[in-house]
Amino acid sequence: MTTALAARETLRLCTAGSVDDGKSTFVGRLLHDTKSVLADQLASVAKTSADRGFVGLDLSLLVDGLRAEREQGITIDVAYRYFATDRRAFILADTPGHVQYTRNTVTGVSTSQVVVVLIDVRHGVVEQTRRHLTVAGLLGITTVIVAVNKVDLVDYSEDIYRGIEAEVTGTAVAAGISDVHVVPISALLGDNVAVPSENTPWYEGPTVIELLETIDVSDNKAQDANLRFPIQYVIRDHASDYRGYAGRIATGSITVGEIVHTPSGIAAHVTQIDTPDGPVESAPAGSSVTLVLDRDIDLVRGDLITNHNHPESKRTFEATVVGLSEAAVRANSVVNIRYGTAVVRGRIDHDVTLNQIERVRVELAQPLPVEPYNFRGAVGSFLIIDPAHGDTLAAGLVE
Repeated sequence: MTTALAARETLRLCTAGSVDDGKSTFVGRLLHDTKSVLADQLASVAKTSADRGFVGLDLSLLVDGLRAEREQGITIDVAYRYFATDRRAFILADTPGHVQYTRNTVTGVSTSQVVVVLIDVRHGVVEQTRRHLTVAGLLGITTVIVAVNKVDLVDYSEDIYRGIEAEVTGTAVAAGISDVHVVPISALLGDNVAVPSENTPWYEGPTVIELLETIDVSDNKAQDANLRFPIQYVIRDHASDYRGYAGRIATGSITVGEIVHTPSGIAAHVTQIDTPDGPVESAPAGSSVTLVLDRDIDLVRGDLITNHNHPESKRTFEATVVGLSEAAVRANSVVNIRYGTAVVRGRIDHDVTLNQIERVRVELAQPLPVEPYNFRGAVGSFLIIDPAHGDTLAAGLVE
């Protein structure tokens, strides 16, 4: 691998949209036009397309790998694709459009920095469009590319496109998304996906690929934030009197000599930062480390170490919850709430069924240092778990 290739930054994105908006064809077009498809794959797609009487290449075949997906012509599961240009590498989560797979869409969006929402120009903004923009806003996505697809089927009408552009921009802004880019495309023919189209002279903006290559997606916010270090495990070695607190730095960074604070308000100096590769002087967000402090403090799994501005511990809070299991969460039933590395008993005040998005009030048996959802779930996210079987019933975002 050359130095230039190794130095390319990586962008995580996902596709969303309603059924038949052309997501699979769009993703196939991205892979094809960035030359990310092997020759034998392309030959197989060409053969299958011809066997089905398809004129040209059915690029959706590059994406819909499950037999049920190909038979029904829909995407069912979240599939991760990898492609690259000279400027960036990309990890793409191709998410389902059907309402019954909303939980899969939430999963894909939760790991993304940018969301590409597909709209069929013939149908305009539909309920699933609004739902997916709402999910993106809830999950803290600030940049959305809206690809108004199949413009070739309306003779590249500027009037139709402008109407959709105005409506979807207003919908996205109302969902809390501040950076919205709307592009007229034909995923089937390639218009404005990777190459500017001569069929849309009235559109002077960038192609989808140009946007993906240039959008600012720096992930420094989590590192620059206050330290949040939930303890995963306490390591003891009585022979050497070693006591270390192991976990993963959710946000912020830590340096040897820095003062940290515990839930009880006790301050201590960090004397050592251990990693699998040996001691280090500092560690950024995302690092798995073991902290050694200059004094013995009674800390356990689930406790939170911070540098300052320790979040207030609460017994009740408001949250948005997404149902992930066929087993519904029943109002006021006892469940386990997993926040960070802490697990406590709790309950919510509304029923939440599979794929449902509901605002609820959470009551806890013990207080937790909860904060509003941020940094792509590094803080403010939690799970609702069946205490009897250990199954995850729902995911939540602290408001």
